Amino acid sequence: MGNNLDKNYIETLTSLKEKIKTAQIKALVSVNSELINLYWEIGITILEQQEKQGWGANVINQLSKDLQKDFPEMKGFYPRNLGYMKKFAET
Repeated sequence: MGNNLDKNYIETLTSLKEKIKTAQIKALVSVNSELINLYWEIGITILEQQEKQGWGANVINQLSKDLQKDFPEMKGFYPRNLGYMKKFAET
């Protein structure tokens, strides 16, 4: 490659790297936003069901077990976290 071609290649490579990094950041922000919405939805659902159905605190333990079983690839459905989701929805 000639000197000019090398310079063009490096500029193109640099530009592509920046586009990739920007896309990765946007994807992470989008995923985080969706997870926050999901956690709020879970919390609001727990609140509503406890009010409407009279569910007690033990339902959080059962939900935790069932969600972990059905979604083993997702971390965070521990009873304490479900409680945090409920508190998040209360605010």
